[in-house]
Amino acid sequence: MKLIAGLGNVGNKYTFTRHNAGFMLVDSIALNSDLNFRENSRLKCFITNFKNGEDDYLIIKPTTFMNLSGEAVRAVMDYYKISVEDILIVYDDIALALGKIRFRANGSDGGHNGIKSIIQHVGTQNFARLKIGIGPQPNLPSEVFVLQNFSSEELETLKNTLTIAKQGIVCYFKEGMSVAQNKFN
Repeated sequence: MKLIAGLGNVGNKYTFTRHNAGFMLVDSIALNSDLNFRENSRLKCFITNFKNGEDDYLIIKPTTFMNLSGEAVRAVMDYYKISVEDILIVYDDIALALGKIRFRANGSDGGHNGIKSIIQHVGTQNFARLKIGIGPQPNLPSEVFVLQNFSSEELETLKNTLTIAKQGIVCYFKEGMSVAQNKFN
């Protein structure tokens, strides 16, 4: 079983904020695949699943808010017996320009509190990630910038980026990290 975890913050006031780029991507996957998220309070997330060929996939959106995302990821991994090699974390990256995506096989938290929480709860930084660019950051504190809504023009760019990111996820799970990095980074 494979796990795709889109990071973001729950609640209407966060729906179109930069920090919810991960939620937006997994919502787009669900919408295009006619999937419905259901809340699982025990696992601290909204969750849906699908089968692609012989592989089973879970998609989650943690309900813990960004800074505690690791609680939901760990709970789902434990409940479904998913290894760290079978997870892909999708999240916003302030250092990456809007319109860009980047696959990474592992790495530090890079100052992202959601990733910091996942590293803490999973016990390693060796898990796959797909970063969605939300930058460049203007002269604002990052905690203010990431909670700003995208402008309508930026949302159009993001919509195109999410389409490419979905293609990247298919490539990643079919052909591996190196191929995904070469084609989409």
